Amino acid sequence: MSAPRPLPIPAGPQVLDVLPDLEAALAGRSPVLPYAAGEPEPTVPDHDPATLPEGLAVAVGTSGSTGRPKRALLTAESLDRSAWATHRALGGSGAWLLAMPAHHIAGLQVLLRSLAAGTTPTVLDLRGGFTVEAFAEATARVATTPAARQRYTALVPTQLGRLLDDPAGVAALRRFDGVLVGGAATPAAMVKRARSLDVALSLTYGMSETAGGCVYDGLPLPISRVHVDNDRHVVLGGDTVAHGYLGEPALTADAFTTDPDGVRWFRTDDLGHFDDDGLLVVDGRADDVINTGGLKINPGVVEDAVSRHVEDVADVVVLGVPDATWGESVCAAVTLVDPSRRVTTPQVRERLRGILPDAALPHRVLVLPAIPLRGPGKPDRAAIRAALRATTTEPATEPATEPATESATDAS
Repeated sequence: MSAPRPLPIPAGPQVLDVLPDLEAALAGRSPVLPYAAGEPEPTVPDHDPATLPEGLAVAVGTSGSTGRPKRALLTAESLDRSAWATHRALGGSGAWLLAMPAHHIAGLQVLLRSLAAGTTPTVLDLRGGFTVEAFAEATARVATTPAARQRYTALVPTQLGRLLDDPAGVAALRRFDGVLVGGAATPAAMVKRARSLDVALSLTYGMSETAGGCVYDGLPLPISRVHVDNDRHVVLGGDTVAHGYLGEPALTADAFTTDPDGVRWFRTDDLGHFDDDGLLVVDGRADDVINTGGLKINPGVVEDAVSRHVEDVADVVVLGVPDATWGESVCAAVTLVDPSRRVTTPQVRERLRGILPDAALPHRVLVLPAIPLRGPGKPDRAAIRAALRATTTEPATEPATEPATESATDAS
C-alpha cells in the first residue's frame, strides 16, 4: 500500500477542486493526507508500509487537544460505511451544505457523503468568517439543488448558537431535513431551544478515529458499537473505526484493539455513562477532571448543571485553576443569552446548591463575550484558563465547602 500524499484543502468554493482527489483515494488509487491550504505541508511520519491497511483512503488529523495531532488511518470501506449509515439515520441520501473547514473530519465527511450520494455539495465561504447572512444565502442554494430530496448540513455548537439568535438563521435551519451538531459539547439549553423551533437537530459524537460521528443522540449508528469500560472511558467500535495512527505503533497499540470477532475498537479519552434510557452521556475528557481537595470533579457534569439551571447562561466551559488551598478550584467561563444582564459567582452557586455537591460549585465565574475556540469548534481551554487566572472576578461570598465524600460525577 502506498503512503498517503499530502493534499492541501482550499477554503471557499475552491474546496470542490479536491473532489477528484478524494474520488481517487476512495477508489484505492492514491490515499491522501488532508491539510489546510496555506499552512506548511505536513511531513508523512516514518512508518512501516506493512502497517498500512489494505484500501487506505485518508490519513486524517486528530484535533490534538491532548498533545500533538496524530493521523488516523481510514479505509475507503470505513468511509463508505460511515456515509451509508449517516444517510440511513437521517432518512436517505441528499444534498449537503459544507459549513466547516474540510481538512477536519467533520467537514471532510460532508465532501465524502456528497460523493457517496452522487451530489455536489454547496459550499459556505468561511474565508471572511461565519455569518448568518452567508449561511442563509448558501442554504437557499442548497434548497434549489436539482433532484435533492433531502437537505443536510453539519455545524459546531457556536455556529448553531449564532443561527438561533437570528430569525433569518432559524428560518435557514428549518429548511434542512437534518442538522448535525458536534465537535464539542452542545449546551442543553441550546438543544432545547433548537428543537422547540422545529430544527431537525441530531447531536453527534465521534472523532477522527471513528470517521466522525458514530453515535447520534446517544445511540450508535447501525454499524457502530459503544460501551463504557471499568475506568468509565467511552470505547467505540465497529466498521468506522480507524486502523490505527500513521507512524505511531505504540499509540496505536494503546488505543486500538480488535476483538476475536474481528470488530475494531477505539478507547477514547472521554468519560461517560448510560442514562436510564440506555443513551450514552459523555461527561467530558478524563484529562479535564478537576482535583479539588482530593476529590475528582467532572467538568462536564458541572457544565450540564449550569446550562440546565442557570437560565441567563448561553454557553459554559468549566475547568480547574490552580489553588493554594485545594490544589485546584472549580471555575466557569460563561456567555450570556442577554449580554446586558449580569451574572455573579454567588448567584450561580446559590442556583446550583443542592443540585451539585458543594465541592463542585464554581468558586469563580467569569463572563466572556464569546468562548475562545480552537480547531473545529472546540473550546480553547488554555486561553480560558489564562483569562481566569489573569482576571479578577467576584469570588464566592463564602469559602468553598471543604470536600467530603461526594463527587460531581455521582450527582449526575
